Amino acid sequence: MILQIRQNFQITLPASIRKRLGLHIGDILETRLKDDKIVIIPKKTIDAEQAWFWTKEWQTAEKEAEADIKAGRVKKFKTAEELIKDLDK
Repeated sequence: MILQIRQNFQITLPASIRKRLGLHIGDILETRLKDDKIVIIPKKTIDAEQAWFWTKEWQTAEKEAEADIKAGRVKKFKTAEELIKDLDK
């Protein structure tokens, strides 16, 4: 698609692109230059209070936990006391 640069160097993203990428007014876009081309990348912001969840270490632990669950390496307890007794073993 061909776009025209308008006043204040603004462009309008075509509706077909906005719909395909699920873009809305107020969304964040990153721009980069790559081999003399402009690349526009949709970005999502993360609340600072939730940033810990997306750290490399936490995501690695999440993947390990998911693998344990899929492999059946989990235990269920009816009470917290049962859990604590099992941890003390």
